[in-house]
Amino acid sequence: MTTQTTAPPATRAVSFDQVTKSYGDVRAVDTLTLDLHPGETVALLGPNGAGKSSTLDLLLGLRRPDSGTVRVFGTSPREAITAGRVGAMLQSGGLMDEVTVRELVRLACELHPRPHRVNDVLAHAGITQLADRKVNKLSGGQEQRVRFALATAGANDLIVLDEPTTGMDVSVRHAFWATMREQADQGRTVLFATHYLEEADAIADRVLVLHRGRLIADGTAAEIKAKAGARKVSFDLPELDAALAGRLRALPFLTAVDISGHTVRLQSTDADATVHALYGLGLHPRNLEVTGLGLEQAFVAITAAEEARKEAGTC
Repeated sequence: MTTQTTAPPATRAVSFDQVTKSYGDVRAVDTLTLDLHPGETVALLGPNGAGKSSTLDLLLGLRRPDSGTVRVFGTSPREAITAGRVGAMLQSGGLMDEVTVRELVRLACELHPRPHRVNDVLAHAGITQLADRKVNKLSGGQEQRVRFALATAGANDLIVLDEPTTGMDVSVRHAFWATMREQADQGRTVLFATHYLEEADAIADRVLVLHRGRLIADGTAAEIKAKAGARKVSFDLPELDAALAGRLRALPFLTAVDISGHTVRLQSTDADATVHALYGLGLHPRNLEVTGLGLEQAFVAITAAEEARKEAGTC
C-alpha cells in the first residue's frame, strides 16, 4: 500500500488532520487524516453513507468540522476558494433558469479572480453548440457538462467533482475524462467521488475508500485490488448438478461463489489451495482461469470485511 510521506504544507493541495463531523448521533466523518498533492487525480469511493459528501462539504468550506483542521493550499477552504484556487462540480444545487448557457458561463468567468475566456470554457466543456440554449431546456447530461464548465471557469489549482458523469452517455464521458487528464497534466489536483468504479480504475492515480467516515484504504487501483487479498477462479463443468454445486461451495478459502449454468466463478483468498482442492474432487474443469479482482470486486470485498470487523467489535 502507498504510505503517505509528510510534506511541507506549501506542497499539499489538501490536508485533513484528525477531522471529525457528526450530525446528531451519526458520525459522518471520523478522525479523517489525509493529504492530497498537486497534479494528483484522486478517486473517492465508498458505499452510501460512507461520508463522501460530508468530506467534500468540509473540503469546500460548506460545513465546519467538529474537531480537527482542513487546509487547502495551506489556508482555510474559504480563503482558497475566495482566491480562485478551487473549482467544484456538485450534485446538490440547481442552475439558474431562464438564462442561456453562454450567459451563465460568462457570469462564472466574470466572478472568478483568474478567469478563462468564455468561448474557451464552452469549448473545453464540449457545450459550444449549447451556448444559446436556455439552461432549463437542457437534458440531465447536458446540465452536468454545464456544471463542469462553471467549475472550470477560471485557473483553479484544485477541481472537486461529485459524481461528475451521472447522466452522460459513453462518448461524452470519455471526452470529459480526456479533459480532466489535461487538467491534471497541467499540475492541477483533481478529486472526484463516483459510483462508476471502472472510471476510478481507469482514471485515478490514487484511490481512497471511505467506510463509516473512516479511511480504510489508500493507494493506487492496483494496490487496492491487492489489499482485497482475493483472486478470481473461473471454469466450466459439463456436468453440474445441485449435489456437485454444494461440494463446490464447500471448497476452502472461498469468499464468494457464483454458479450460472455450467460456468462457475469463485473468489478465494488462497487460489492455489482452492484449485488444488477442486482437482481433489476428481473433477476436470475446462477453461480454468485464475485472475486478480477488478476494482469493483475489490471494493466490495474490502468494505464487506470492514463491515464484518465493525459488527464483530460491537458484539
